[in-house]
Amino acid sequence: MLTIPQEMKKVILPFVSLFSERVWDYAQILLMGAILAPGKRTVSAVLTVMGLKDERQYQNYHRVLNRAKWCSLTGSKILLGLLVSVFIAADAPLIVGADETLERRKGKQIKQKGVFRDAVRSSKKYKVHSFGLRWVSMMLIVSVPWSSRPWALPFLTVLACSEATNKENDKRHKTSLKWIQQMVCQLRRWLGERALVLVTDGGLTAVKLGLTCGAFRQPATWVSRLRLDARLHAWPGQRPQSRRGPKPKKGKRLKSLKDRLDNPRIPWHRKEIEWYGGRTYTIEYISGQALWYTPGFDPLPIRWVLVRDPAEKYEPTAFLCTDLTADPLQILAWFILRWNVEVTFQEARALLGVETQRQWSQLAISRTTPVLLGMFSLVTLLAHQLTLDKPFPVRTSAWYRKKEPTFSDALALVRRHIWFGLWGKYVESTQKPDYVLIPSSFFYGLVDSMCYTT
Repeated sequence: MLTIPQEMKKVILPFVSLFSERVWDYAQILLMGAILAPGKRTVSAVLTVMGLKDERQYQNYHRVLNRAKWCSLTGSKILLGLLVSVFIAADAPLIVGADETLERRKGKQIKQKGVFRDAVRSSKKYKVHSFGLRWVSMMLIVSVPWSSRPWALPFLTVLACSEATNKENDKRHKTSLKWIQQMVCQLRRWLGERALVLVTDGGLTAVKLGLTCGAFRQPATWVSRLRLDARLHAWPGQRPQSRRGPKPKKGKRLKSLKDRLDNPRIPWHRKEIEWYGGRTYTIEYISGQALWYTPGFDPLPIRWVLVRDPAEKYEPTAFLCTDLTADPLQILAWFILRWNVEVTFQEARALLGVETQRQWSQLAISRTTPVLLGMFSLVTLLAHQLTLDKPFPVRTSAWYRKKEPTFSDALALVRRHIWFGLWGKYVESTQKPDYVLIPSSFFYGLVDSMCYTT
């Protein structure tokens, strides 16, 4: 039976406090098996790859997810602490991306499922709706030593059911936006006074989220898209002392950002910035400060940035930031980092088996997907631990030169380390009836193929 290699225990052992001694033994096997297993990440697949397919008490492994008492929120806190201590400098701000994703699932026994717009399969002209589970995930965006592209590492994921599903299950409904408000409050309690930047996409933009970020004793900076027709107001002027009534919260209505696009008298700044895919791109932008107002809420002070493409390849887009002193180019740089969240979602599906699990228990469903997304961060931490004093191995061939490692290389590195811990001693084995000698080139090629199996 495989056990956690000695070099990996520094990353894994902080989670031992989550479980009882007995459950911890099962949890370790599930973790190692989920890393090694190709294809589906079901409990049966995990037990098979761990050599436990004949285990008669296999239900004990299922119970880790559907019955055992352990707190996933505490696990998120531990994981965040590890990520911050390894990848973030003490005086650097924490950049956190928050977004939602759809796990496509069907079945009458899945009570939390709903019908949602499938962003991956939809386009501007054609909308696709799918049955599934909607997850809201927060990811720490960090620079890893072996990659020029920042990585988004998940640490906290919650299930956001639809209003119809909550009504059917007799539960109070929370929108994805409400979940993010609650999650950022929890994040602020964990981080204390550390500088925090929250980045969201346009679908998760609302005044109330900005007000939540600004209500902390140490306010969090919020960056997101902004509608071109958003209601912007000037700051209220001084009111005459003779005038009675409450003080006004906003001044006169300003021209919309859409109107500013067509104003030829506004001077635009042209700048070449870091763009998606590690390349540079030339944009034109203008910026200003205003109060963003939505009926029913206090106005939110923001710095807005309006961007247009001189080449007219992309449509004009507006962004907002609750830090009024932030540089417009820094706001754009923060928002561009959000794209790494989408990369993580895609790689988690392709390499970690998200959407292949088959639990029916409500508790198991609410635990398994957050664990698989958290495993993305855990594998990254393990790969970092294994390459502290050595170069990061990258899979190359005569016809393909890979410039830098990706998550598939990180996963292969961790898998290879686990397999060699079991098999490495057999490569140079002597003549024994129980062992068969094979050429080392074939052995390493076989292990390499196993490590890269998805």
